[in-house]
Amino acid sequence: MKTALSEAAQAAAEGEVPVGAVIVKDGEILARAHNLTETLNDPTAHAEVLAIREAASKLGWARLTGCTMYVTVEPCAMCAGAIVWARIEELVIGTMDPKAGACGSLMDIPEDERLNHRVNIRRGMLADECAGIMKDFFAQRRRERRNR
Repeated sequence: MKTALSEAAQAAAEGEVPVGAVIVKDGEILARAHNLTETLNDPTAHAEVLAIREAASKLGWARLTGCTMYVTVEPCAMCAGAIVWARIEELVIGTMDPKAGACGSLMDIPEDERLNHRVNIRRGMLADECAGIMKDFFAQRRRERRNR
């Protein structure tokens, strides 16, 4: 999660919403990414999706079985769906997102028994640090808007 937090900090420095994601298999980091939606003008360029693409490319296979994803903020519906489709085994979430989260907050896509794959989820790892980087980022944005 510390590596994911580092990615989130890099996103914030680039003016992106500070979300970081890391995918690990057998103790090795396969992929690390942060949000790039503004930079790439791509609404799908969330940290989770970018990390999944990188890990799948490294493994040469679209199935990320045996992999764990660490993400600083609860994934949205798009990312939660991608996590299920990638067959990620475990998802470790830093802080929950009550406004857009799809891994327990608004809905729970990765643990939905109607789907053909369920993801084991651990919530709250380094929650204060993960929530703090988001709060700081949006507080800074509000200050900048007031000063225009």
